[in-house]
Amino acid sequence: MNKRAHNFSAGPCTLPLECLEEAQKEFVNYHDTGMSLIEMSHRGKHFVEVANDAMRLCMEVFEVPDEFSVLFLQGGAIMQFSMVPMNLLVPGKKAGYVHSGTWAKGAITDAKAYGDVYIAWNGEQCGYTRMPDSGEIEIQDDTRYLHITTNETIEGIRYPNWPDVGVPLVGDMSSEYMARPVPWEKFDLIYGGAQKNLGPSGLCVVFVRKSILEHTNSHMGRYLRYDVHESKTSMFNTPPVFSIYMLGKVLKWMKKEGGLKVMESRAAEKAGLLYDTIDQSGGYYSCPVDVACRSHMNVVFRLPSEELEQQFLAEAGQNDLMHLKGHRSVGGCRASIYNALPRASVEALCSFMSDFLSRNG
Repeated sequence: MNKRAHNFSAGPCTLPLECLEEAQKEFVNYHDTGMSLIEMSHRGKHFVEVANDAMRLCMEVFEVPDEFSVLFLQGGAIMQFSMVPMNLLVPGKKAGYVHSGTWAKGAITDAKAYGDVYIAWNGEQCGYTRMPDSGEIEIQDDTRYLHITTNETIEGIRYPNWPDVGVPLVGDMSSEYMARPVPWEKFDLIYGGAQKNLGPSGLCVVFVRKSILEHTNSHMGRYLRYDVHESKTSMFNTPPVFSIYMLGKVLKWMKKEGGLKVMESRAAEKAGLLYDTIDQSGGYYSCPVDVACRSHMNVVFRLPSEELEQQFLAEAGQNDLMHLKGHRSVGGCRASIYNALPRASVEALCSFMSDFLSRNG
């Protein structure tokens, strides 16, 4: 095959090559059935096996305790901005939200349509360059949950330490899903789109504590209820078949590679290489993020001028270093270095950055 580009896209993400090649071999004729898996009934034995295996691997690889169920939903993480408060905010309760950046803002905006929502900490004053310490988060009485965005993809920040605030947490983990362990005892619900670390777009993976399902709101359409999806094993309607199929393959790859702790270690190493290149550039490359809160998934940086940034991005593309442009809302550059991105890609980017500096510094 032709060589693969170094893909630093923020999502959809880089996927393991062996998973793509395996899917390619199976695509037209799945297990000698004479048809593709995505042409079969989602209630047939072949896909039911695929879905059940993916659910089992989600629990195993992410080290999820038995008190939780995993749900495969559609609508991406953005749909969860509404589903979380619709299900969890019952009369007399309110929800706190940490306003840490772009995606937290979206969650807050949507949640306000469904209940009593307040901002427990606002990162606007610091330009969204860090996450709060637990002591900075102000929890009001009758708070049902605190919502956090564990890694802000656009701003390039993450929680170095998990909040300890005395109320259950709800976490949007889209851009660092299964990249590090989580303290499950702190959470009632975790969600995220699969397309930033686990597979193709079209699938949202939700982990929900079983004990809260009987206390969630039931006065809404059935598709919007977690308890309905849990009772139907995520088969209430036709699921995103191909996305679940690929998720299972990626999870098998993660397990074979050594699981969650290996993913966490590799992420720290890859991020460390890139941040070292930035920090050792004498200010030519700059990262606006507080050092303690730097993301291990989305590394943001600037050059001395926008003109140099445009030149940098153009030359990077010529060297197969793809999708390094920062989000349109903030500009600059961003390298998303998800689980399946090889270390060699980060090394290639670091080498290019050093060479660019030597020629243009």
